[in-house]
Amino acid sequence: MGGTGRTLMRKLWRFLAVLVAAVLVAAALGTVIPRPLWPAAAEGEGTRHILVLKNPIHTDIAVPLDDGVRRRFAFLAGAGLPIEAPGARFIVFGWGGRAFYLETPTWSQLKAAPVLKALTLDASVMHVDVAGAIKEQHPDVAGFDVDEAHFSALLDYIAVSFQQGPDGPVVIENAGYSSFDRFYEANGNFNALAGCNTWTAAALRIAGLRTGWWNPLPVSLGWSLSLYN
Repeated sequence: MGGTGRTLMRKLWRFLAVLVAAVLVAAALGTVIPRPLWPAAAEGEGTRHILVLKNPIHTDIAVPLDDGVRRRFAFLAGAGLPIEAPGARFIVFGWGGRAFYLETPTWSQLKAAPVLKALTLDASVMHVDVAGAIKEQHPDVAGFDVDEAHFSALLDYIAVSFQQGPDGPVVIENAGYSSFDRFYEANGNFNALAGCNTWTAAALRIAGLRTGWWNPLPVSLGWSLSLYN
């Protein structure tokens, strides 16, 4: 490699280092600066208990099942999800990148193409799972009480995240990790700056909670939720 090539490589590495540093600073500031700046006014007692579930890169929201929630998301039963089962306690909702979600059911199946799409630009999907009892004492589970009005607003936010077809939300055929989950086409595009965890954070703000200003990772979202709620 000639002198010009080495100079270009040094400039490229310098640019990448500055970019990584800028992202880290933004993530740190996004954790410690609350959003909204002031707590939302409560509209009643916190009678609804929702859960935030996390793994190293992704977060979901678990909504407790009752008759009202079953009616609101009745289309899930039409796709074969057992929301009427006696042992069903929660519906777990997550929004994410289409390629990564559908093509990476386990870490051992991680491939380069879905990762590249997740870091750049991808279509989005909703992942819906039906769960039984969830142990809140687990370190990857956090629970929050919200009032009825904010709980209803949260359900609205989740519902409008589903892409609508002529017959309602569009289920993705032959996609799912088990018989208890389904994937649906979603609204919005996915990228590294506006991904699954920023969707979760926005949902929680709709529910009356405070998050960090920008939470691209589960760890930063968890820290901000602990700080401000």
